[in-house]
Amino acid sequence: MVGSVLPRISHLAAAGILMAAFGIGGASVSSARAESGSIIGSWSGSGSIAFSSGSKERARCRAHFAKTGATSYAMTATCATASAKVDQTATLYRTGARSYSGTFFNQQYNTGGKIRITVSGRRQTVRLSGEAGTAFFSLRKL
Repeated sequence: MVGSVLPRISHLAAAGILMAAFGIGGASVSSARAESGSIIGSWSGSGSIAFSSGSKERARCRAHFAKTGATSYAMTATCATASAKVDQTATLYRTGARSYSGTFFNQQYNTGGKIRITVSGRRQTVRLSGEAGTAFFSLRKL
């Protein structure tokens, strides 16, 4: 029974990498406005998770992004579904004027994968992939 729950939560961790419903502190909003296409700051939204088992689940997430270098960013996020709440982190690199990619990790379930983000104004789309499945989220700047 525990084995069947872990893959679902593991992917939620992946999916969560970027979002949820519980506050996370961080960088100033003014620095985010100064950088066009920036992910800096807090974002929230919802999306769906497709587990490798074939099942799907809706999730809400809240994520916070901070600049850590010239083109690097750190993310902390919390995501929740009807059955679980997970926290995750990510390291991202700016790959274009509005795009970022990197890796995410969920320490609770020792799982991770790849993350890609595209920013359009005060919205971003997030795509995650890992062994446990894939996820897609649409987030709004808080």
